[in-house]
Formats: sequence, C-alpha cells, structure tokens
Amino acid sequence: METWSALAYLVAAICFIMALRGLSSPVTARSGLRFGVAGMAIAVATTLALPGVVSFGPILAAIALGGIIGAVVAIKIQMTALPQLVAAFHSLVGLAAVFVAAAAFTNPAAYGIGVPGAIVAGSLVEMSLGTAIGAITFTGSIIAFAKLQGLVSGAPVVFKGQHPLNALLGIILLAMVVTLVVTNASLAYVMIVLLSLLIGVLVIVPIGGADMPVVVSMLNSYSGWAACGIGFTLENNLLIITGSLVGSSGAILSYIMCKGMNRSFISVILGGFGGESVAAVGGSHGDKQVKSGSAEDAAFILKNASSVIIVPGYGMAVAQAQHALKEMGDTLGKEGVQVRYAIHPVAGRMPGHMNVLLAEANVPYEEVVELDDINRDFAQTDVAFVIGANDITNPAAKTDPTSPIYGMPILDVERARTVLFIKRSMASGYAGIENELFYYNNTMMLFGDAKKMCEDIIKSLQA
Repeated sequence: METWSALAYLVAAICFIMALRGLSSPVTARSGLRFGVAGMAIAVATTLALPGVVSFGPILAAIALGGIIGAVVAIKIQMTALPQLVAAFHSLVGLAAVFVAAAAFTNPAAYGIGVPGAIVAGSLVEMSLGTAIGAITFTGSIIAFAKLQGLVSGAPVVFKGQHPLNALLGIILLAMVVTLVVTNASLAYVMIVLLSLLIGVLVIVPIGGADMPVVVSMLNSYSGWAACGIGFTLENNLLIITGSLVGSSGAILSYIMCKGMNRSFISVILGGFGGESVAAVGGSHGDKQVKSGSAEDAAFILKNASSVIIVPGYGMAVAQAQHALKEMGDTLGKEGVQVRYAIHPVAGRMPGHMNVLLAEANVPYEEVVELDDINRDFAQTDVAFVIGANDITNPAAKTDPTSPIYGMPILDVERARTVLFIKRSMASGYAGIENELFYYNNTMMLFGDAKKMCEDIIKSLQA
C-alpha cells in the first residue's frame, strides 16, 4: 500500500506542476485548472485510502460541507471581489496549518513524533515554523481582506517605532521557538501562536491600498510555506511538494509584482513597506482646467483613429464593463481601427485581475499586451482609451519624487495623441493621490459609469 500511495502522490504532484504551467498563460489556463482539479482529487482519494484513516464519517461530512460552501461562493462571487476572496482563502490555509500543528503538539504519538513532553526536536522545529508562518498568514490575510472589502480604511496605519517593535517581536518569536525545542513547554508553543498572530497584523496594517496586489501574492507564498512546514511534521511528501510549489510560485509572483511597483523584494517579504509615507489626497493644480466630453465626442475621435490602445483598470471591474468594452472594440475593428488592450502587472487589486475579466469577455489573447511590450507603442497611437485605470497611468510616478508611487513603472498613455479617460469623478485612485494626467492638454475626461459610457459610445459609433 505504501508503494501505491507514493506513486499516486507522485502523479498528483505532477498534476500540480502541470497546473501551474497551464495557469501561467490565459491560453492554457483551462487545461491547467483541469490538471489542478485532477491532482487534488487523486491526493484526497489516496489520503482517504491510507490504513491510518478510520474516521470516515466526520471526514466525509467536512468534505461535503466545504464543497457546498465552495460551490455557493463560486456561483455568487463577483469578479470584482476576487482579490478579497483570494485573501480570505489564504487565511484559511494559514489557520489550517496552525490547527494541524496544534493537534500534533498535543497528541504527538498519533503522528509518530514522540510523546507529550518528549517530542522529537526536528519535529518541533518544523511544527514551530508551520505554526508561525500559518498564524502570520491567517491574521495578515484577514487584515488584507478587510482592507480590500472596505471594512477598514485602505490607508496605511503607522506609528512611531513600528519597525523596531516588529523586529523585537521577531526576536522574541525566535527565542520562543528555541525554548520550545529545548523544553517542550506548552507555554512556549502558546506564545509562538500569539506572537505570530500579532506579527501578522502588524506587518499588514502599515501597507496602503496601492500595495495590495503585492500583499495578495506575498500571502499566497506564505500560505504555501506554512503548508510545507506542516507537511514535514506529518511526514507527508505530497504536502511538502505542494506547499513548496505554492510558496515558490507565490514568491516569484511577488518578485514580479515588486518590479511592477518599484518595490524592494526583501522589504516586502519582511512586511516593512507601505508605511514610510502616507499618500496625500488631492493636489494643487492652480488654474488648470479639465477638459470633459460626451460619448458622441469620444465616438467621433475613436472612429477617425487608425490605432487605439485600451487600458482597463479596477473601475472597469466595478462597473462590469468588460463585455461592453469588447463590443466597442469589435465595432471599431469593423471600421478598420487597430485595437489592443494594455495590461499593467498590478492593474486592479490582484495580479492577473484584468486578464481574467478580458478573458471572460472573450477578448482575443493576441490583442492583450503586457506593459513592457506595448509602452513603446503609445507614442505612435492615435487614442489611449483608459477605463477606470488611475494609479497605473499617473505621470507623477515619473515626474514627482515626493509622490508615494514615484518610480513605479506606468503605462505611458500620456504619449498618445489623444487620451480618453472614463471615470465617475475626479476622485483619487486607490493610492490616494490625484492623477495629473486629468489636466493634460491631450486628455478628455468622460465622466460617468464605465459600462454605460461604453454602451453610449457603441450607439454613437453605429449611428
């Protein structure tokens, strides 16, 4: 049985690797998802078939309950709520790691790692790491969820001595791990849990809304490493492999996000970013005027263009305007206009958020272009059509050293001959700063709901 279970776990691990490979591209995402589902099904079935598993009633009841909840969430969740949903899922992974570690610590004989008061030192180290990372992931993800859901302010929460306090708590946490390994003391384990829960809160609260995409990918990595640590405690090779895959892929994604936002990867991993400065809302523009137009004005400009680059952002997601936007693009294409979609790596509030929405609207993959590949084309483009993308188009990232987004790579939409910018109002973006692009001479603001504006533009184009 041991040989067969090892082979089944190997097949499941290969499926997970193929899933990651498939999910790396919108073209192969569906096949990647199928590999992931197949791998998880094999993993669960193999685990249930192990000789040590005897309590099938509670296990099957938990699977049924979790499956029902998951199905309801999947059916009802809006695409705009995906970032906070992912954050919530990360919190559950971290909490599961804490629970498994607690079970192993209170009943080590069931896991073959010793007896209470005399647990194998190596298992205590693995248990401590899984617990610490899992607890940090749990509370950190809860804070991220609350900020993304709007339950608390997205502004950074900072106070004097914040970083020294985090460092001190980290040192105490390491001391508790050493104490646990040496003494097997229950108090040391409880302190590890409590300190980790507190650290999870403190490393996320100073992070502002503009950095949330990085937080999501960072917590994704943490949840993987937590699962990996518990895998060692349980001596489960598949959990070790799966946790390592999630942890490493999340770390790579965090690195990509950091490049996209001009952040230090090390400071992100340590949770030491986002609190150095607080974005100021608004700005001083003197007598500068904003030029606004109607759907008919926009339709006239678009119809007489030869090339258009559409820049989607979170505002498009909120208005659920992707289908109307796709229809507008198709209408322009029939008029001989070249239409492409420019994607910033941190557009929206989750990596790949815009790609998912455009794929949902059946936008051809070849029309969707990443920042590095399309930025050079804006200077030769007639119209940059920005729909709800604020911070990722703000020239302050290049021109204002005092701006909290200074140094962040942006889409160079201001270089296009005309910029059409759909927005409900002049309110600041998620970073909390005003977009100076609104006041450029080649920018025309289109105030209103993004979906309705696109629909009105379509009517004008067809008329």
